[in-house]
Amino acid sequence: MPTLSLPVSNLLRNKESFKRLIAHFKYSHTRSGIWTVNASTPWISSSRGPKSALVSRRQVPVGQLTAGNMSTSSREDKTSWLWSVYNETKQQTQDLIPVISNNFVNPDTIFANNQMSLQDIEIYGFDYDYTLAFYSSHLHTLIFNIARDILIDEHRYPEGLKEYDYMPNFVIRGLHYDVQKALLMKIDAFHYIQLGTVYRGLNPVPEKEVIAMYEGSHVPLEIMSDFYGKSSQGHTMKQFMDIFSLPEMTLLSCVNDYFMKHNIDYEPVHLYKDVKEAIGDVHVRGIMYRAVEADIVQITPFLSAEKYICYGEQTHAVLRKLSKNGKKMFLITNSPFDFVDRGMNYIVGKDWRDLFDVVIVQADKPGFFNDRRKPFRRVTDKGVLLWDRIHHLEKGQIYKQGNLYEFLRLTGWRGSKVLYFGDHIYSDLADLTLKHGWRTGAIIPELRKEIKIMNTEEYVHTMTWLQALTALLEQMQVHQDPASQTVIQQWINEREEMRLRTKDIFNAQFGSLFRTYHNPTYFSRRLSRFADIYMASLSCLLNYDLQHTFYPRRTPLQHESPIWPEQTSTGAMNIPFQSHRTTTGSE
Repeated sequence: MPTLSLPVSNLLRNKESFKRLIAHFKYSHTRSGIWTVNASTPWISSSRGPKSALVSRRQVPVGQLTAGNMSTSSREDKTSWLWSVYNETKQQTQDLIPVISNNFVNPDTIFANNQMSLQDIEIYGFDYDYTLAFYSSHLHTLIFNIARDILIDEHRYPEGLKEYDYMPNFVIRGLHYDVQKALLMKIDAFHYIQLGTVYRGLNPVPEKEVIAMYEGSHVPLEIMSDFYGKSSQGHTMKQFMDIFSLPEMTLLSCVNDYFMKHNIDYEPVHLYKDVKEAIGDVHVRGIMYRAVEADIVQITPFLSAEKYICYGEQTHAVLRKLSKNGKKMFLITNSPFDFVDRGMNYIVGKDWRDLFDVVIVQADKPGFFNDRRKPFRRVTDKGVLLWDRIHHLEKGQIYKQGNLYEFLRLTGWRGSKVLYFGDHIYSDLADLTLKHGWRTGAIIPELRKEIKIMNTEEYVHTMTWLQALTALLEQMQVHQDPASQTVIQQWINEREEMRLRTKDIFNAQFGSLFRTYHNPTYFSRRLSRFADIYMASLSCLLNYDLQHTFYPRRTPLQHESPIWPEQTSTGAMNIPFQSHRTTTGSE
């Protein structure tokens, strides 16, 4: 079970709380199965008597902890004893809340999966959409509405679909869609479906039905998505990893909902293909690009009322900081030049191209990282494609397509001196870290919202007690008599209610982007594998100097002690701001 990680600066303010915290972890994480009642444990008052004492570790097999050991074999005394342990645990958990609440996470922290020093980074690369440029939910509404109308006007879908509006809080990123069963679901790092998060249309599918369809809740590896979110067996499972996929998932859900409500017989595979094509048309036909460009044109110096593109992520400050420190920079994006140019003029300024050593548009990622056949083409400021062979990638010029192998040959930018930022775990980061040894940084805009939720009193209180109760259940499950099992079942029910409540705090349908109850999501697993560091936005870089080394926390393995020397060292006080989480949390 995850631990609560607290910096020493907070713990030292209250030595007694620190002692109780250590005792709490010794209690919560002991796996040896040797327990007894001990009124002398440091965080138990002896005046409360032995029945209210918390269990603590001693060389007595747990099987010997019977009603006889407690001086009575009555059902009432056994029940009373279990509840006294429960109440004492809850009280001690309550006492820890003030200490934990002083350790809120700064949403502008950069988190490390792998040790990396900015001192070693000479070249910084960037994606454009949701890396340098951020968009409001209005853009997702636009994409949804246009794609919905394309389905109606060009694919002859029912006019009744116009009754559906975009729901910005219905889905989250990282979900899987079973194409043949028309089911949207959340899957954890071990390929298990999180029951309660399976939706057909806009309605949850009962757990029993899900278990019957999948013969359990495990999804076999062969139908799971590959590094690019696609199934190796064709139209089986699709994972949605792109932020732009939120309106696509919502549209799929709405059309499924309409068909089911009206008892229309349909082929789920055709529906998936049609929705995918309609969403693609919004991009390919340039409809989205023109809308964003028009939005920027309408903004005046006196009335900054941008509808689609957001200015507040301080991208310009990050780029100028890197340039001032002599770092080389490049841009590789799938977006067209006119769209990027208009956006960067607005975000950074008309001299934005002076900051970049290489600019590549319409790169066709992830193919850009694998397909050696596409050469670079130079593009004029008016969008004209030139036919001359490219021998150098020159500053101030714009290039289209190409491939990474040619990019490496022409620039010589190789290995861990390059750090590339992108929002798409697969298309932007996977190949770079697996094949080319570049350092990678994931931009996860949802992170800021989730951290703010984790910093709330409700979340801290619920999560701390949830972990304590889980530990209590783990240890007390050895009592198999009917009286004990009645009490333990009540604890199990309470734990389940808390788990559902913490899921709903993040998203009522699917919960957190990063957790499926206690396990990491499939998204989290990919994030930890393909990104050296991750953050809510590039503006987080402004909080660090360019000599900073990012160290991942040494999270204890299941068989290791939960408190490590480096977690209680004075060196932890020298970080630029608190980057330790209140909990590693579960949902």
